[in-house]
Amino acid sequence: MLELFSGLKSAIDLVWNLDADLVEISLLSLRVTLTAVLISSLIGLPLGALLSVSRFRYRRLTIALLNALMGLPPVVVGLFVYLMLSRAGPFGVLDLLFTPTAMIIAQTIIVTPIIASLSHQSLRELWFQYHDLLISLHTSKVQRIKTLIWDGRRALLTAALTGFGRAIGEVGAIMIVGGNIEHLTRVLTTAIALEVGKGDFALAIGLGIILISLAILVNLAVHVLSRTERQGVW
Repeated sequence: MLELFSGLKSAIDLVWNLDADLVEISLLSLRVTLTAVLISSLIGLPLGALLSVSRFRYRRLTIALLNALMGLPPVVVGLFVYLMLSRAGPFGVLDLLFTPTAMIIAQTIIVTPIIASLSHQSLRELWFQYHDLLISLHTSKVQRIKTLIWDGRRALLTAALTGFGRAIGEVGAIMIVGGNIEHLTRVLTTAIALEVGKGDFALAIGLGIILISLAILVNLAVHVLSRTERQGVW
C-alpha cells in the first residue's frame, strides 16, 4: 500500500514538474499507438464491411480465422517482425529494426484483426437491416461498404477505441522490435517494465498511473469530439 501512495506521489511530481523524459516517452507512446490504430482502422474497417456484404466460398473460414487472430500473442508477433526486419530477414535492407516504425508495424499486426473482427460483428447487424433496400437500389459493392461504414460509424468508433486500448498497453512486441532505447524507442510501457526490473516500484506505479490517465483522456477526447450521447442515437 505504501508503494501505491509513493507511486501516486511520483506521478504527481512527474506531471507537476513536466519532466522532459516523461513528456518525450508519453508523446512517443501516443505517436506510435495512434499511427498504428489509424493504419489498422484503414485496413480493418473496410475489411469488416466487405465481409458483411460479401458471400464467397471460404467466408466463414475467413471470419473464424479473423476472430482467432484477435488473440495473437504479442511476443510471437514481435518475434515475427524482428525476423522480418533483422539484417538476415527479407526486409533487413530497410534498416527499420529498433525504430518507432518497427514498433508501429508490430502494433498494426496486433490491432488490425481486433478492429476488423469487431467491425464485422457491428456491420453484420446493420447489413441485415439495409440488405433489401441497398439491393433494390442496385448499388455497387463499394457503395454498400461506404453506406455501412458511414451509418455504423459510432459502433466502428468503439472498435477503433478497443484497438487503441490494446495498443497503448502493449509491451511484449514493441520491447522486442524497439529495444527500449532511451530517447529513441522508449515508451511508457517499456519504461514501466524497465523500472520494475530495477526494483523502483514507486516510479513504475507512477508511470502506470500516467499511462492509464493518458488512455482515459484520449477516449474522453474522442467521445467529446464525436459528440457521443449528445444526439441520442448511440
